[in-house]
Amino acid sequence: MISEVMDRNVVTIPATLASGHGIKPGSRLDWKETAQPDTLTVRILPDYAALAASLLGAGRKHLRPGVDPLAELARERDDADRQASL
Repeated sequence: MISEVMDRNVVTIPATLASGHGIKPGSRLDWKETAQPDTLTVRILPDYAALAASLLGAGRKHLRPGVDPLAELARERDDADRQASL
């Protein structure tokens, strides 16, 4: 597929490539030169917000039933604060 470089070095990504690779407005691309003359590579950088959303709750399957890790963390911090104040 061929794209044309427009004013201010703007390049249009063909729609089939963009949709097939999840490229949308705001996506970040990492351009690299290669050892081959006239050849560049481009890598699609991850969308960190989407990655974080996909990981939300991923560790829950490793919890013991009935365990509340946030409550445990709060208790540990309270215990540490009490120890530090003694």
